Amino acid sequence: MFTDARDLPDRSLVDADLAIIGAGPAGITLARAFASTRTRVCLIEAGGFERDEADQDMYAGTCAGIDYPLVASRLRYFGGSSNHWGGFCRPLDAIDFERRDWVPHSGWPFAHEMLAPYYEKACDLVEIAPGRFDDRAYWQRAGGEALPEPATGRIRMRYVHFSPPTRFGRRYRDELAAAGNVEVLLHANVAHIRSSADARSVTELDIRTRNDRRHRLRASRYVLATGGLENPRLLLLSDSANPAGLGNDHDLVGRYFMEHPHLSKFAETIVVALDRLPRIYRKQMLVDGRHGQAAFNPSAQWLREGRLLNATFMGGIGTTYAPGEPPADPRDERRQRMLKAARPWLGEHSAAAPDVPLGHVFSLGCACEQAPNPDSRVSLADDVDALGLRRIRLDWRLGEQDRRSIVAHVRALAQELGALGIGRTRIEIPDDGNWPAWVDGGNHHMGTTRMHDDPRQGVVDADCRVHGIDNLYVAGSSVFPTSGAANPTLTIVALALRLADHLAERLSR
Repeated sequence: MFTDARDLPDRSLVDADLAIIGAGPAGITLARAFASTRTRVCLIEAGGFERDEADQDMYAGTCAGIDYPLVASRLRYFGGSSNHWGGFCRPLDAIDFERRDWVPHSGWPFAHEMLAPYYEKACDLVEIAPGRFDDRAYWQRAGGEALPEPATGRIRMRYVHFSPPTRFGRRYRDELAAAGNVEVLLHANVAHIRSSADARSVTELDIRTRNDRRHRLRASRYVLATGGLENPRLLLLSDSANPAGLGNDHDLVGRYFMEHPHLSKFAETIVVALDRLPRIYRKQMLVDGRHGQAAFNPSAQWLREGRLLNATFMGGIGTTYAPGEPPADPRDERRQRMLKAARPWLGEHSAAAPDVPLGHVFSLGCACEQAPNPDSRVSLADDVDALGLRRIRLDWRLGEQDRRSIVAHVRALAQELGALGIGRTRIEIPDDGNWPAWVDGGNHHMGTTRMHDDPRQGVVDADCRVHGIDNLYVAGSSVFPTSGAANPTLTIVALALRLADHLAERLSR
């Protein structure tokens, strides 16, 4: 059942067993897990079924560090940011869960194996099952091309699946509407999480609408699933029992904000012959009704030896150069010189083979792991939104370890491509101690309510329960202790399924 909170009588009280705040991939996955059970679920969405600019403005804020698109990076309507998700799917690597002595504040409270069965279920929900993330033999057989073995030991190949992409709001809307035990409350902005005087349990939620109606919601268990920027914001705003904010006894809420720094123009690889570059290395392939593409990743051995952070590189063919084609700009002239150096006979005989391309540019992009940094954080700004709630202040910071890892991986990838005979690489990222001016994020907001067994090092425990609060949980990538270099959506869904199992056991008592 779907209910518009703007149409409820003012000061309504809604009762449920489980309240889920946020109807993005995490919230919808949780609600779906309880559909058609005896648990009364209320799924709370701040927007409606379509994008509304007034709702989007609630995401505005200020940036104190690296400039960041706070409004454009998220969507405030049913389905959340899955409504503009690109569909990239890959699990985190096993090493991402480890406590690495060269990565401060690293280590998850459980190993990759704990999440493995939930990854399998998550593949169904994002419509890519079965996942073939490491199955080189499968992709070699399916593509009909030999895939070379790694040459240097520093780079390995993994495979990214592409969800259709699944728009969670559209894909699962009818299923939730048909579930008699699930109520989806639309246009309902949670303004405050009320707790007992000792802040040890949540008692109710204050809900406001943009037509000036106020409601309350009471439940046995509460899950905060509004994303890596709004999750800490709402905890910090909920300061009636603790002036520092709910769950913030140790000043950790909002800290450790992580993104995946995305770089382009860091290197260019010149490929003489495409038959040396398998198709799945340079474009998506449709196999068994699903799209996939290879990704270049550092090996665990290389990460340990170099004491480096993780990274992912993917590429595609850019410009193709014909023999005798006049250079349009200095970059073209340089590329042609590189091609002729890679295949010197072609410069001499190009007139005799006019249909043979001089070569191609293999354009690469990368997404890199960011080290957890307590000074990279979300806090509250002084200005307020349309409901009178303080907006966020984001101070996104990248450090020397992040930069050094990217430079090292670009060099390792260049060596790997050369050793495989794929092409020559010109590295264009300077190793001068400075970040490039063009660094961007991937709309991946992680770490701001991080998971740790020790309440002095994390906001939530291994079950995603807020430390010191009996009935409040957090879902989504804000609980990630480290970011890895894989897009977070598949892991978000896997963690939500794991949390659903835990909550089902607790609610059945």
